[in-house]
Amino acid sequence: MTKILNAYGKISELRERYYKASAGKEALLSLITEAEVADQVYNSNAIENSTLSLEETEKILLQIDLDRFISEREIFEAKNLARVVEYIGKKSKEQELSLPVILSLHKMLISNIRDDIAGRFRAENEFVRVGSYIAPNPKEVAERLEKMLSEYNATSHENIIRRIAKLHLAFEHTHPFCDGNGRIGRVINNYLLLREGFVPINIKFIDRQKYYEAFRDFDAKGATDIMEEIVGKALTNSYHKRLAYLEGKKIITLVEYAKSNKLSHSNLINKATRQTIEAFLEKGVWKIGVED
Repeated sequence: MTKILNAYGKISELRERYYKASAGKEALLSLITEAEVADQVYNSNAIENSTLSLEETEKILLQIDLDRFISEREIFEAKNLARVVEYIGKKSKEQELSLPVILSLHKMLISNIRDDIAGRFRAENEFVRVGSYIAPNPKEVAERLEKMLSEYNATSHENIIRRIAKLHLAFEHTHPFCDGNGRIGRVINNYLLLREGFVPINIKFIDRQKYYEAFRDFDAKGATDIMEEIVGKALTNSYHKRLAYLEGKKIITLVEYAKSNKLSHSNLINKATRQTIEAFLEKGVWKIGVED
């Protein structure tokens, strides 16, 4: 509890700095957002076992030919998710998250992949399993999601880290779709964060094992601590990155930072992973902003 309150306090401070630093810098913010799309798409799809690398994802989105055969499904998974990520960046402030909005996002994500299930919840006898966990009966899906949204909206006094973590766990526990649950779950995290004036988060493929552990912990005992830690660190990371650019700092790799300051690189990586220094992951490389 103390750890998460400290994380929330830190997020509040970073958010305040962000608002001050971003004033009049809409063009730079747009560039940061555009540059993040491929990274968001790569990580979210990789968590779901996509074989695409970040470089291949970027090439697909830029319509550049690839050096190897890629299935049509993986190409559509990249293009569709990029479209959804860009869409919520523009639309999240305009419309409250609801079941029809979630369904429209799913239709956008799954179109041309599985049109028979795109834009609809699991129907009768459509059960899904994740590992040893079997998701609830399809008949319960709509009611569970309505409850999830009601609880989220009713806890506006609680900190955003806990609210997003609880909602994400409830959504994935319900597994409302036959396919695309993880990607839509991560998309609606950002839909809500953006809607409430926070920056989007990017749950990284390198954190996949801990991410899965968070679901197992929730399914077994209803615990939310691990997911709260993941969301808190992802949000901190996102602010660190934006502030480095917005505050006009010189951005260097953590390797360079360690050499120039005669510090242990492994120790800095440890601090960066814990987000106790203002480092951030960009395209899989730890970086930090320094005064020029």
